Amino acid sequence: MGRIWRALKLGMKSLLLHKLRSGLTVLGIVFGVAAVISMLSIAEGSSREAQEKIRALGATNIIVRSVKPSDEVQQTAGRPARVLNYGLKYADYDRMVETIPTIRKVLPIREIRKQIRRGPYAIDGRVVGSTHEYAEFNLLQIEKGRFLTASDNEKYQNFAVLANETAEKLFPYENPLLQSIKLGTDYYTVVGVTAKRASSAGIGGSLAAQDFNRDVYIPLNTCKLRFGEKIVDNRSGSMQAEETQLTQITLQVNSINEVQPTVPLIEACYVPYHPKKDVEMTVPYDLLLEAERQARQFSIILGTIAAISLLVGGIGIMNIMLATVTERTREIGIRRALGAKRRDITEQFLIETIVLAGVGGLLGVALGFTIPQIIVYFIPDQKAIVTTYSVMLAFGISVAVGILFGIYPARRAALMDPIEALRHE
Repeated sequence: MGRIWRALKLGMKSLLLHKLRSGLTVLGIVFGVAAVISMLSIAEGSSREAQEKIRALGATNIIVRSVKPSDEVQQTAGRPARVLNYGLKYADYDRMVETIPTIRKVLPIREIRKQIRRGPYAIDGRVVGSTHEYAEFNLLQIEKGRFLTASDNEKYQNFAVLANETAEKLFPYENPLLQSIKLGTDYYTVVGVTAKRASSAGIGGSLAAQDFNRDVYIPLNTCKLRFGEKIVDNRSGSMQAEETQLTQITLQVNSINEVQPTVPLIEACYVPYHPKKDVEMTVPYDLLLEAERQARQFSIILGTIAAISLLVGGIGIMNIMLATVTERTREIGIRRALGAKRRDITEQFLIETIVLAGVGGLLGVALGFTIPQIIVYFIPDQKAIVTTYSVMLAFGISVAVGILFGIYPARRAALMDPIEALRHE
């Protein structure tokens, strides 16, 4: 240890004799390490955000949604049908509940775009008819009052739960609980308000984005009774009518292992009855696996690109150490003449390269923590997560680069002939 400590002090002294040269050499490692950490943190942030959105759908959930058919499918005998009938039916729901043994819970949903009114205030939002389990399935938290209950649905109650933004728009200065809102021609009593919830972004082409903050939730039976199955939309003098019984059915199984076996059973319940392909299925667990696979590939690509700058830094270290060996040829000869072994000379120059790489690695880690924060500050939508793995990987590579590119100069110094080295001018 004493020998190593003396070699370390001698190496630091030698490097400090050429501060500018050593500093410029270290910069290659600094920027290389910072680039690796920054790129991996951005990749990790983007990956985590996507995976969180998918997990919010539930890894044990399977989502079946009504899809409006394309214009080609809608046309009958060369002209569009006056009433477009499509999507999930209550018969589909009953078949799934009665025939699929792996299902633990089922959530039927009906969504209708409506203007929600309260006196002079109005907001264009989404009326969601569902059961008391909707809050649990969609991770909704109650801020005031309560959510819908099974009794509300069984008794066809005109009760409503407002989403956060809907409540703020309709009741800017009052407590909305036990107040009335108007949906269509009917009035509903507000029994609860949900807490603010982040919107769920669309995931690929499999699921549309949903904003839960502009909703109003009512019992499914009440929705069916008050709104019926046919929705007529009058716009710009034209009438468009659509008939849909259910917008979505979310099925939950007991465990992740039961997801894949359940998928073909669900398909058998609706595919034969929907030749227009007006129903599609989304499996969040499959999306999650795909997102994790893409995240690994993305991290490998970004990490490889950033590691190239570390390679360039290593070449810089080798270059400076070869120049140092040439400058210190006479010193090497004197040390060998005084009894230093080749191992001592190798050790001396290798320690100097490790010091260069280590100092550069530490400064690079500090810069690697700073750059993602700057990126997030200027691009608020971008997430960056610095992981312990990326820091250890970047610093480990920097030290490894120092050792790898320092071996050749160190061996070249150690293999010098002492007599020839003493003669060097």
